[in-house]
Amino acid sequence: MLQVSDIHTLYYEEVGNPKGQPAVVLHGGPGAGCSPDMRRFFDPKHYRIILFDQRACGRSMPSAVLEENTTWDIVEDIEKLRTHLKIDKWLVFGGSWGSTLALSYSQKYPERTTHLILRGIFLSRNEDNDWLYGRGASELFPEQWADFCSEVTPEKGESYPQAYYKVLTSNDKNKQLAAAKKWSNWEWSIVKLVTTETPSEDQFALNFARIECHFILNRCFLEEGQLLRDVHRIKDIPMTMVHGRYDVVCAMKNAYDLNRALPHAELVVCPRSGHSQFEDEVASGLVEATNKYRRK
Repeated sequence: MLQVSDIHTLYYEEVGNPKGQPAVVLHGGPGAGCSPDMRRFFDPKHYRIILFDQRACGRSMPSAVLEENTTWDIVEDIEKLRTHLKIDKWLVFGGSWGSTLALSYSQKYPERTTHLILRGIFLSRNEDNDWLYGRGASELFPEQWADFCSEVTPEKGESYPQAYYKVLTSNDKNKQLAAAKKWSNWEWSIVKLVTTETPSEDQFALNFARIECHFILNRCFLEEGQLLRDVHRIKDIPMTMVHGRYDVVCAMKNAYDLNRALPHAELVVCPRSGHSQFEDEVASGLVEATNKYRRK
């Protein structure tokens, strides 16, 4: 565990070769936490793999707390972890929200980033947030969207994330949990081309829903278009992007727009895949990328 503020303490782990090429894994969500399966994209004989649960989720403490929980707080946590582990530079690997965080971190600390491997690009522009919680994904999965909408009734001029936020931050724990499950089920139901998965643990649903809703309402604490505006800061960092053609959570246009801004980056389009990092094509693309960037 690593204490990073008066409130927050992070869980982290190291696997693989302790003298190997360092790589940090940034999980999605926000609020999802890391899992052992995320190690499998790396050759453990070659890489020193660092995973951690971001603020208030997974095994980090306390759970589901929104105070001192912004993109830039987490960016500084990554730096504190790097310094704590006495790592000079590392490969940064992130998917979905983790790609947003990886871009934010590398644009602030390009001198600490050797390579970038991104999956399911999310740029947190207005159009990207509205795609997932307005018109976009809802038109491809109308039944699932209707179930999501059934939990809250927005007031006039209010968005669904705004309506959910009021419930998720209320004092009624039963209503909080019911809303958290609906929020989490929406994203889980569209994460793959075909899926029947739903989050099974109440605490996971609370962490995921409260933190993600908090970030969505604040546009991930980024200025509009910031990650594309500042790509010049990472133009010399080798980068591979892996994106499912039929990614409904993070539309393919995100990867296309980022690739246009960074033409040196490699874009791997998976033609029969959605958003999940564990779909076969996507997983293979990520493994190929980590093998490609192995230090000789």
